[in-house]
Amino acid sequence: METSHSPHQNYLLAALSAVELGRVSPGLELVAMLQGEVLYESGQTLQHVYFPTSAIVSLNCLTETGATSDIAWVGREGVIGIPLVMSSHTTPTAAVVCVSGYGYRLKEQILMQELRRSGGRRAGVMQHLLLRYTQALMTQLAQTAVCNRHHSVEQQLCRWLLSTLDRLPSNELTMTHEHIASMLGVRREGITEAAGRLQQAGFIRYYRGHITVLDRAGLETRVCECYAVVKKEHEHLLNDVGEGADNFPNQAPPIFHLASGFA
Repeated sequence: METSHSPHQNYLLAALSAVELGRVSPGLELVAMLQGEVLYESGQTLQHVYFPTSAIVSLNCLTETGATSDIAWVGREGVIGIPLVMSSHTTPTAAVVCVSGYGYRLKEQILMQELRRSGGRRAGVMQHLLLRYTQALMTQLAQTAVCNRHHSVEQQLCRWLLSTLDRLPSNELTMTHEHIASMLGVRREGITEAAGRLQQAGFIRYYRGHITVLDRAGLETRVCECYAVVKKEHEHLLNDVGEGADNFPNQAPPIFHLASGFA
């Protein structure tokens, strides 16, 4: 159970200088995000952006038949509500919490006021930061489309597991096969078979909706190239977003190193 919360637990907010963070801090509202909670529906007018700290949110598309498929996942490395950065107040995707946790909510008016600041050396830092994150998110969207079309269910499951662990402080998560199948847009039986093979190989342990990764390196031998492509792009685009800021090291956001000790 979390005992303390800070905006610095989100890496985009942590990349801001003390002055920049101080301007938006009064408007940052700590919110609990519960698994299954819909932050916004497709086509809904966006009134807030969300900076997850321990929650993970999926961006998904809904078909006319009611089927859904995730196209991206956002955790403490990112922000929910990117269309606002691009001067759009609606989005064709829905945002649904897939791993419970916390985050900070910021009103659209406060975000836009900060983005529209002009003059001064640091006036456009938040805009620069969010635009670079947008490009990283676009890479994830594109690679997800490739992965869903060309790679096996087992490879997709490994990609999802590794991407999720990168955003968590532990090697355990709670998720049913049915839920994972819905997020990946595949049959539940396919997830059950793939998870069974990974468990037989000793890479994971699965019991009643609880998944424990026992051998991260093993998962990395089974995953497709999509995982590394997205991770590398995030590192490339975000490793210097805090360059010059007074409270953020000139290195890749630590999301990319969290799970290295779990193998």
